[in-house]
Amino acid sequence: MIVLVLTWIAFGLLVGLMARAIMPGRQSMGLVPTTLLGVVGAFIGGLIGNLLVGQSVLALHPASFIGSVVGALIVLAIVGMGSRRLAT
Repeated sequence: MIVLVLTWIAFGLLVGLMARAIMPGRQSMGLVPTTLLGVVGAFIGGLIGNLLVGQSVLALHPASFIGSVVGALIVLAIVGMGSRRLAT
C-alpha cells in the first residue's frame, strides 16, 4: 500500500513538472503544490482517458501518462485563471 502511495507521489511530481514546463508563463509553486497539481491532473486526465478506452481507472500505461499531463495542464490553467482574478 505504501509503495502505491509513493508511486502516485513520484508520478504526480513528474507530471506536475512536465505540465509546468509546457505551460507558458510563470507559475510560482514549490515542490508540494507541483506534486499536488500532478496528482490531481493525473487523476483527472487518467480518469477521462481510461474511461474513453474502457480500462481500469487506476491502470498505468503510456496513454495514461499523456492524459495525466493534459489533465495537469487543464488544472494549471484553471488555477492560473483563478489567481489572476484574485489579483485584479
